[in-house]
Amino acid sequence: AGQMLGHPRSTIGLGDSGAHTSQTSDAGFATFLLAYWARHRKLMPLERAIYKLTAELADLWGLRGRGVLRAGAYADTNVIDHERLDLLLPEVRHDLPAGAPHFHQGAVGHTATIVNGKVLMRDGVHTGGYPGVVLRNERYAG
Repeated sequence: AGQMLGHPRSTIGLGDSGAHTSQTSDAGFATFLLAYWARHRKLMPLERAIYKLTAELADLWGLRGRGVLRAGAYADTNVIDHERLDLLLPEVRHDLPAGAPHFHQGAVGHTATIVNGKVLMRDGVHTGGYPGVVLRNERYAG
């Protein structure tokens, strides 16, 4: 896996849009990449891992102004404490409609998540706001 992740022609992407939430949860993959592959295994520098998770994917999917920190770009940002960054054990929750089960996996070391310039999460706790919007790439016609 490490060889593929570090290869310059590979991109990072996984997910099933929630179709198998009672069987698996890959929501922690970004945290795992940064904590395990970048910090622990030193597969790639932290900056490269962050680039692969952000700007590289935004460019691939045609999401202009995303995945970078620069003037004029959107201000969606995760502030992390890289030394503390780690996943918690998955747990089954029953908080979907009709009590359907799903795997939930939390993490530590995410200091803040900022969306559209507003703090969405602080130290793993939701602030109550929903500043995000649905993203459409430049090829979306609908």
